[in-house]
Amino acid sequence: MKNTRYTLLVFDWDGTLIDSETKIIAMFHAACDEIGVTRRQDADIRNIIGLGLPIAIQTLFPEQNARNRDRILTGYRHHFDATPASALFPGVPETLILLREQGFRMGIATGKSRRGLEKDLSDTGLREWFPVTRCADEAPSKPHPGMLYGIMEEIACAPKNTLMIGDTEHDLKMARNAGVDAVAAAYGVQGREHLLQWEPRACLDAIPELIDWLMES
Repeated sequence: MKNTRYTLLVFDWDGTLIDSETKIIAMFHAACDEIGVTRRQDADIRNIIGLGLPIAIQTLFPEQNARNRDRILTGYRHHFDATPASALFPGVPETLILLREQGFRMGIATGKSRRGLEKDLSDTGLREWFPVTRCADEAPSKPHPGMLYGIMEEIACAPKNTLMIGDTEHDLKMARNAGVDAVAAAYGVQGREHLLQWEPRACLDAIPELIDWLMES
């Protein structure tokens, strides 16, 4: 594994490390019900997972006025704060241990807010594993490359030595826009067939497969 050119691994959060799809959908439904707005289809909600929350709401509810979109955002955050983090995908802690033992530096680029990510990191006990993180309220939302640029600058790592791991087209497009290679997490929100359209270096069916892929790359 030490022969790989990658030294920095940047992970998406929702759908890549944490199995939060069901929770995100439920929180959007609850926020809609509270103010009498028609629920969106689950498939439509899946497609915005990974975007910053304000942009996700604007995409899902283009017919709503600014006041109602703010009410949906407030309701979503209320339900998020009231519930514990979702479970990690199988193999996440063990994979992170092996990666750190091999000397990789690791970061997170997420559509979550800083407050939301810090809550999840605390709930899951993963805070210590990621010394550098970027959130959607600190940089433009994916697929803009700003989050990756910020992480690479802080770590002093070149794009050619950076690998993005994510489960949506938003992650893969962000990586492409930043000049960074990407690996798709096909076990997350969007499936293998959809993700292959964006030409990732590989598609993983489980997070531990990243170890083998890095050894062979």
